Amino acid sequence: MLLEALYHVPRDKWAYAYDTATIHLRVRTKRDDVEQVFAMTGDKYDWDGTYQEIPMEKAAHDRIFDYWEAAVKPRFKRLSYAFKLIAGSETVYMMDTGIQHEGPTPPGELYEFPYIHEIDLFKVPEWAKKAVFYQIMPERFANGDPSNDPDHVQAWGGKPAGDNFFGGDLKGVLEHLDDLIDLGINAIYFTPLFVSPSNHKYDTVDYKKVDPQFGDNELLKEVVGACHDRGIRVVLDAVFNHCGEQFPPFQDVLRNGAGSKYADWFHINEFPAQIKDGIPTYDTFGFFGNMPKFNTANPEVKEYLLGVAEYWIREIKLDGWRLDVANEVDHHFWRDFRKVVKEANPEAYIIGEVWSDSLTWLLGDQFDSVMNYPFADKVLEFFNGGMDGYNFSNEMGSLIMRYPQQTNEVVFNMLCSHDTPRLLTRVGSDKRKLKLCVVFLFTYIGTPCIFYGDEVGITGEGDPDCRKCMEWDPRKQDRELYDFYKMMIALRKEHGALRQGRFRFLQANPNDPCIVYERMDERMHFTIWMNNTGKYRTLSHPMETEDWRDALSEVKVKPKDGMMNIGLDPFGFRILYRKLK
Repeated sequence: MLLEALYHVPRDKWAYAYDTATIHLRVRTKRDDVEQVFAMTGDKYDWDGTYQEIPMEKAAHDRIFDYWEAAVKPRFKRLSYAFKLIAGSETVYMMDTGIQHEGPTPPGELYEFPYIHEIDLFKVPEWAKKAVFYQIMPERFANGDPSNDPDHVQAWGGKPAGDNFFGGDLKGVLEHLDDLIDLGINAIYFTPLFVSPSNHKYDTVDYKKVDPQFGDNELLKEVVGACHDRGIRVVLDAVFNHCGEQFPPFQDVLRNGAGSKYADWFHINEFPAQIKDGIPTYDTFGFFGNMPKFNTANPEVKEYLLGVAEYWIREIKLDGWRLDVANEVDHHFWRDFRKVVKEANPEAYIIGEVWSDSLTWLLGDQFDSVMNYPFADKVLEFFNGGMDGYNFSNEMGSLIMRYPQQTNEVVFNMLCSHDTPRLLTRVGSDKRKLKLCVVFLFTYIGTPCIFYGDEVGITGEGDPDCRKCMEWDPRKQDRELYDFYKMMIALRKEHGALRQGRFRFLQANPNDPCIVYERMDERMHFTIWMNNTGKYRTLSHPMETEDWRDALSEVKVKPKDGMMNIGLDPFGFRILYRKLK
């Protein structure tokens, strides 16, 4: 076997406590190079009395590597361990002292997980594992109170631009909560609500005041209360990387320069703070001069922003924060942010906006989750014909192995957002492809999120076109698509196996865009069959038992001679299940 490919470190995603009784171990090997892996485990103070040799499962793979995983329940909350790897007649051992062909001499030479301390345990909110999120841009969702419309408001449903307004507000959200209940939504993520001159509100001016165009603080409290009465959780957007140029402390810097008492609240590279040769003399979000970047290492800035985070958690019983441009804020700030927020609400759900591998933020001391844009990119590439099943399984395996299981169970999965083209547009307006994407979203591990209006067929290119007004006229809505979303949401909410069960590809072959995969827990076993081609296909996979049913129709589906054969229309799918208990 290729020894250079073997990898394990006794920390991070490779060795971590899943709960107070369970340690997860992972090890990496070259793809298709190792036949068996065993975790050799025991207590260093009583190795002979506690020794267990636990078979590891090949949990995922990517293009180059296989990833093996085992859940270990040590008797005394501590663990010493090594790995035994077998390929043909060759056996090697991985341990803290290196890789060798002779077994370890316990208690020396072993990796250690010294103790499961509950205070160190990475706990994520249990409710987020069951959540189906709905992302709302308040300005574009519904106009419930025309009296608070901004000047020059345009007629509802007009063409969105970077600087126009249509009058959406919190009263409009309040009036449509029962529509979200009908769809099956049990969590809302609002883009920014606080005072700002823009339609998107990512350039905040007053962090403790709802923008008057949306209503006021009391109305927000009423909306959150009404959501909670209906079993809907609420997450707000926190823009703590930067503020708007009209933010009073920044205005003081513009007036008083280096003499401003707020001069160190920002990253001013040269006074006066201005746009010089097209580039701000101060750090900003991107190069937008109207969004100056906070110096979050400044104690006064940190105290102010953490006070904002705590204020809304306590004031309106907020259920969590989505953190804008989270990767550009220092880690010290986010560690303190987590402490403040979790003290105010231990079940608060913290989602960072990070567009790439985010493990640094997902080790239990900062975020619970991140916006999983890599998921969206890979899913859309596959269902748009950009890769075969083999490569898709590799890509998804790589994503699963990025994070510990508790993060995977609540990672924020979406197929589009206010920062991307609309889902229907991204699949070339082919509803069959859209449905395959949505089926995958709702049968995959993680917390799914719908961007408002996708369920009724709203289209749109990138910002600002993706930020169209919600369509409320039933005659202009795609009601068949709405019913499909409603059906998939209900299926996911009903079955724990689709939320936290094991995910594994059963069929994903080179040069074939069709896939079969499974979700399974101790109660239910699901298999999902997808024909990602424009031709009728019959997919086959070995299945011995005859107790399968179609999850959407309850029709019995039996294999023949131990082989399940499923005929699928072009870009069609089928979901089967059987009860294990």
